[in-house]
Amino acid sequence: MKYIDLTFPTPQHNLACDEALIHWCEERRQDEILRFWEPLQYFAVLGHSGKTQVEVDLSSCRANRVPVLRRCSGGGTVLQGPGCLNYSLILRMRDRTPLQGVAEANRFIMRRLKSSLEPIMDSEIEIHGVSDLAIGKRKFSGNAQYRRRHFLLFHGTFLHHFDLSMIEKLLPMPLKQPPYRQNRSHSNFLTNLNLPSSRVKEALKESWSATEEFENIPYETIERLARERYSRDDWNFKF
Repeated sequence: MKYIDLTFPTPQHNLACDEALIHWCEERRQDEILRFWEPLQYFAVLGHSGKTQVEVDLSSCRANRVPVLRRCSGGGTVLQGPGCLNYSLILRMRDRTPLQGVAEANRFIMRRLKSSLEPIMDSEIEIHGVSDLAIGKRKFSGNAQYRRRHFLLFHGTFLHHFDLSMIEKLLPMPLKQPPYRQNRSHSNFLTNLNLPSSRVKEALKESWSATEEFENIPYETIERLARERYSRDDWNFKF
């Protein structure tokens, strides 16, 4: 597997990069990629089918000049920003039987993430809900998938030094909650790892044997997707 540590200046380009990478792999039927990026500003991100009027406090986002965007994968709405490490795995599905189905891929990858991070933690990591990682029933990672014919994009977040109060300001309580949340507020439900992001990166690189740097970055596709999809209201506010 190859790795790339690449953060673009804008949220739109960072979201476009994940989609461009899976398209690149799908077209060429080669390489698997582990990407890292860390947001430079706050922005809200809905899942592909997320409902803008329900899952985001639009007035608060506008007042705080926080963009509201939509990603290509499923899952719930999250707030991105400084102190949040993102990872993206582009995996060839035929090489791993557990990746053939959505639920099976969730289980396989979440267990892999758990086993890779526990050696650098002082506490046991728990897997909850569909694709949450938690410590003491407090979530620090959410994850989602986007599938093509031959490759799977599995990406997620790790809160390591995130200002949780910003989530209280900008995201309402979700209508759909995993049972372990028990209607807790964002601040009482979420937690930070309080680890340097570099340690998390190294743990994941080792776990996935990502030893070679990926150099074929599809800049033209990223630019096109950022302009034609992720910067457009008809995509970001379509539901």
